[in-house]
Amino acid sequence: MKIDSLRTLLEEELKDIYSAERQLLKAMPKMAKKATSQELKRALQEHMQVTERQVERLEDVFEALGKPVKSKTCEAMQGLLEEAKGIMEEEADDAVMDAGIIAAAQKVEHYEMASYGTVRTWARLCGEDEAANLLQETLDEEGYADKHLTELAESLINPEAQDGDGDYNQGGRSGGTSRSKSSSGKKSSSSKKSGGGKRTGGKNSSR
Repeated sequence: MKIDSLRTLLEEELKDIYSAERQLLKAMPKMAKKATSQELKRALQEHMQVTERQVERLEDVFEALGKPVKSKTCEAMQGLLEEAKGIMEEEADDAVMDAGIIAAAQKVEHYEMASYGTVRTWARLCGEDEAANLLQETLDEEGYADKHLTELAESLINPEAQDGDGDYNQGGRSGGTSRSKSSSGKKSSSSKKSGGGKRTGGKNSSR
């Protein structure tokens, strides 16, 4: 098809995002099951429920634009989820695996934030304020999810992955009580980083 206007480009990108969210819904239960930290499991399960609402909200966006709900295979999400699958198939200590899962999840979040920020802006430029407001709701949710994952990585999981003390699931991370780093007289350098590296997350497009 010929993409001859910004509105047409918007509609095509929404099909891509709709595919991405539906792919993610299928993958998230596997990520939550593989995670060993109860905090991380809970975060992934909660975002799964949020993603279900986001799929419904996208359907509302199509309706607001007067278009039928359609999906176009999102190859970018396919690649991100294939990479996540590869991480989960590796042999690793529990904390290291959880750090890898957070990294994979944050790559997904950053892709979604960039995508939603873009279509939100296009919708506003096309005068589709209702659609833009709906897309902003989802963009805000993705930003919160990314921030939550970063907090988990910095305060709990990355320091444990570096230490490798072997007590990760013996009343530590799974029990929801963190061990103090101050007792060792040092602070892990990896605690300064998020699970997936820098928090880029579509800052240029999200506002």
